[in-house]
Amino acid sequence: MYVSILKPFFDRLTAFAVLIIASPILVLSVILLWFANKGNVWFLQERPGKDGKIFKVIKFKTMTDERDAQGNLLPDDRRLTAVGKFVRKTSLDELPQMINVLKGDMSIVGPRPLLVEYLPLYNQQQRRRHEVKPGITGWAQVNGRNTLNWPERFACDVWYVDRISFALDIKILFLTIVKVFKAEGVSSGTSVTMEKFRGNT
Repeated sequence: MYVSILKPFFDRLTAFAVLIIASPILVLSVILLWFANKGNVWFLQERPGKDGKIFKVIKFKTMTDERDAQGNLLPDDRRLTAVGKFVRKTSLDELPQMINVLKGDMSIVGPRPLLVEYLPLYNQQQRRRHEVKPGITGWAQVNGRNTLNWPERFACDVWYVDRISFALDIKILFLTIVKVFKAEGVSSGTSVTMEKFRGNT
């Protein structure tokens, strides 16, 4: 009953309230990112949701599209603007995903939606992360976030799928708030973003 009825209800109610309360911050972020990214504020990308269904995730764009002489994108750390770095550090880039929650594509709590290209790379156990809606925050995010390696992240995702409950969601939300204030786990040990998943060896 919680997963099918109560959780979707609380998700939409929470998302609506957050968007209303955070609207001044959202507007300010849009203005700052408009100037920092030369008019490019939004990051839209296809991601797999529940049962692998594809949807477009909505985030603030924290990096420019600067390229080298050969037309290749510059490394992430060179494209990350000062404003973008602050937005990422405070997790403000995740706020627009509340729109995805209102649409029913995502949940507040659940495994993070990853790239579509990863779908054929999962083993049977890892693929179970798609048994539930993806979330803005999740068990992996409060247990290391981008400092975890891929097997650890997937293990956290499946652990959550097997134990999903109202009490666990509340615990994850509380821990998320703590992590945001401490700005922990934003970058991996070797990159400003998480390295790509290359499959299981």
